Amino acid sequence: MQGERAGEVFRAFLKLGLTAFGGPIAHLAYFRTEFVERRQWLDERSFADLVALCQFLPGPASSQVGMAIGLSRAGFLGALAAWTAFTLPSAIILVLFAYGITATAGVLDAGWLHGLKIAAVAIVALAVLGMARALALDRERATLAAVAAGMALLFPTAWGQIGAIALGGLVGAVWFRQGSPTEHVALPIALSRRTGVIALLAFAVLLTGLPLLAAITENHAIDLIDAFYRSGSLVFGGGHVVLPLLQAEIVPPGWIGEDVFLAGYGATQAMPGPLFTFAAYLGAAMTPFPNGWLGAAVCLVAIFTPSFLLVVGTLPFWEDLRRQKLTQAMLEGVNAAVVGLLLAALYSPVWTSGILDPADYALGIAAFLLLFMWKTPPWLVVALCALAGGLMDLLPVP
Repeated sequence: MQGERAGEVFRAFLKLGLTAFGGPIAHLAYFRTEFVERRQWLDERSFADLVALCQFLPGPASSQVGMAIGLSRAGFLGALAAWTAFTLPSAIILVLFAYGITATAGVLDAGWLHGLKIAAVAIVALAVLGMARALALDRERATLAAVAAGMALLFPTAWGQIGAIALGGLVGAVWFRQGSPTEHVALPIALSRRTGVIALLAFAVLLTGLPLLAAITENHAIDLIDAFYRSGSLVFGGGHVVLPLLQAEIVPPGWIGEDVFLAGYGATQAMPGPLFTFAAYLGAAMTPFPNGWLGAAVCLVAIFTPSFLLVVGTLPFWEDLRRQKLTQAMLEGVNAAVVGLLLAALYSPVWTSGILDPADYALGIAAFLLLFMWKTPPWLVVALCALAGGLMDLLPVP
């Protein structure tokens, strides 16, 4: 039974791994459409609470939400299936790109890639509308969402996002504590607290022990694992924030050139799935061994391992916490703040990178209409926008 469910999880996330363009905020919109509305694997409140939890954890929030959904659906096999299916498509493409970077660099300017960015505008706009209806309906929550959006836009760093979420939790504890406890559907997480403690201890041991092991052994493979594990452990705010961390770790020692590093990062923006698959490109493109396919696998596993350990470590305690009145009040505020973060992301970087002229605006409206009124599957809207972007590039509209 669990094996069948893991297969179901794999197929669902593989579709998303092939079609979920637009970065981590857009991924959450795809997840909500697929798992809350379409498959109904969890309810709106549970999904929002998962998003809130993963926003607090370091690492790629969308991938962590995916792991948690897979874990609740099919145990450890489900978590592994969700991560593998969501990550593998873009990782494979980026490794191939690393092998042929000079021959394929021109593809980054293709019109169909811009069409994908326009599709992300419509998808995120629909997610903002849906989450605002569920989580920011009254004046207080809508105001909190607006303040959080303003903070994220005025302070466009991970600290701006963390500050908005912390403010949401604080305001929620004051404003929403008087209400009655909110009923929700419990997540079927079959993990013991002992398992959670072991996972958290493993996270801490690896974070502190790998640098010591690297210093003692002076082995490049250990250095590589240490660099990518630390980057995955210490980054808040998603894939864009990991860029300076990785750059500081691998460019100065000469493992990879600056131009090759930046070319790969540009290619990663055009990929579906998590931005952390940039690690696969770096592992493949590096000069010292391990590189190629082996280096890609080492770096990819190393950068995502902290996320897996943190999700497994926190979920066994999550249900008890979210039943508490104070926790629920704080989550009310955090969820409203997350709506604000999504609203801010709709403007920057999604809108500012996708809508550049009136033709882009018209295509964005058409995409939103297909999603909102015609209930067109997101993957089909993505494909149509890519096709339209390619045509617009061939036949520029004045």
